[in-house]
Amino acid sequence: MNKALRIFLLTTALTATGAIAARAGTPDVVVSVKPIHSLVAAIMQGVGEPGLIVEGAASPHTYSMKPSNATALQKADLVFWVGPGLEPFLEKPLETLGVKATVVELEDAPGLEKLPFREGGPFEDHDHGHAHAEDEQHAHQDGHDHGTETGENHDHEKEAGHKDHEHGESEGHEHGETEGHEHAHEEGHDHDHGAFDSHLWLDPQNARAMAAEIASKLVEKDAANAPSYEANLAALNERLDALDREIVEIVAPVRDKPFIVFHDAYQYFEHRYGVRTAGSITVSPESLPGADRLSKIRQKVVDLGATCVFAEPQFEPKLVNVVLEGTPAKSGTLDPEAATFDAGPELYFTLMKGIATSLRDCLGEPG
Repeated sequence: MNKALRIFLLTTALTATGAIAARAGTPDVVVSVKPIHSLVAAIMQGVGEPGLIVEGAASPHTYSMKPSNATALQKADLVFWVGPGLEPFLEKPLETLGVKATVVELEDAPGLEKLPFREGGPFEDHDHGHAHAEDEQHAHQDGHDHGTETGENHDHEKEAGHKDHEHGESEGHEHGETEGHEHAHEEGHDHDHGAFDSHLWLDPQNARAMAAEIASKLVEKDAANAPSYEANLAALNERLDALDREIVEIVAPVRDKPFIVFHDAYQYFEHRYGVRTAGSITVSPESLPGADRLSKIRQKVVDLGATCVFAEPQFEPKLVNVVLEGTPAKSGTLDPEAATFDAGPELYFTLMKGIATSLRDCLGEPG
């Protein structure tokens, strides 16, 4: 009996030692924002847990690095971020702190659909109603052929060459907003963030493209766990397809109802599912809109009969109340960057279904 116990304890110890060794060989992975972290966490399930930089209710648009973030970047083997258009605060730290990390800029993932920036405010030049005619109700189920409808005067293309890179290969992007930038937009100046909208994850097909790139980089860095990464990717893709079908059903009753958002973060969701964003209160959450823009948005609500004006949890709700004043529209909340959700592999699905459900409920079809 004593001998059997000794053998059991020895076997257990060896197994535990092997597991610790395997975990020690797992790359130290850091991710910028919650929606991307969720995809990375899903692919790493059973192997390791990625770290997260923008935690809690913070927004990447206004985030300031913490000492703990700097430490995480210094220790990282692999860093996933969208790119400087979404996380401008990260560009210099990645150059100076991520000295041993492979930095993967997911805005360059193969297969992404990228939509050009729109000017903020009422979107007068964007013919949303025609862009989403009934007969193209979800061309996405057969293929995903959007992306050129809103490119009217935004004939920009992102400069090539800012792919995933070992530390130090910054391409000198310009981004960040100044206090006067809001007014500059109203006069037609170029958008500082880059040539396209960085909220790429708000289309599950883009999430698939980013997930494939994430899995590929994990396999390159950690070939021993390749079977786990690949199996997790396959399971994630099945769930993303099911999510896509579910969102189609949720938003179907309200696709023809215009609404106003806090900032123009929803193009990808809009193009995927045919919902009708009529305008945004501000061009960029880094800068507050002036009285003229608020007046124009309020008039747009009245003219279009917009049913709902959506706030975001990280930003001042008072602006939404100003827009709603004197109109019959209701207020709601959308959370495109998952400020109110707990980080983890389920977050992406909670986020996307939450947007769909909030739209349906506020636009008059509770369910």
